[in-house]
Amino acid sequence: MNYLLDRFERIVRSVGEVQAAQVVETKVTDSAGITDNVAVGLTTAEAAHPFETRNIHPDLPPRVRNLFDDGHWEESVFSAFKFIENEVKRISGLAGKTGYALMMDAFNEASPDVRLNALSTESQVDEQKGFKFIFAGAATGIRNPRGHEVEMGDTPDDALDYLALASLLLRRLDVAGLRGP
Repeated sequence: MNYLLDRFERIVRSVGEVQAAQVVETKVTDSAGITDNVAVGLTTAEAAHPFETRNIHPDLPPRVRNLFDDGHWEESVFSAFKFIENEVKRISGLAGKTGYALMMDAFNEASPDVRLNALSTESQVDEQKGFKFIFAGAATGIRNPRGHEVEMGDTPDDALDYLALASLLLRRLDVAGLRGP
């Protein structure tokens, strides 16, 4: 029973004011073996976690979701983008660089350490260049402030938008075949 209540509380805290879609009664047996009928509110968030409804990449570390569920939205976003930075470092083999400098070097369309496509057409070169700036911009404008500021003021929706971008970046690395199966 505590598990259900704890989970419900985390979800309510993570999405703000939530309206119950329905209430069902279920039998719950506690650790002492006592069974009781308990009314459990099922919310839209309970039926489908925001990570599922927003298709957040499943390879993001569990810490990202745990922080989000506990209402630490800025830290959740920061953790996701640290993960992306570490993935780019791992894939590129570039050491001693972080953030903007790492992304600009790793995705440099002239000689990329992280090649997103064959770079054989002008369109492919443009795509490489565009993603270089998206990765660099995310490191500079999203990850970096959350690493230095105490309170960014992110809402759950803000965090989900940022996490959707993190997911897009990870999926682009996946499509390029850079992250394994």
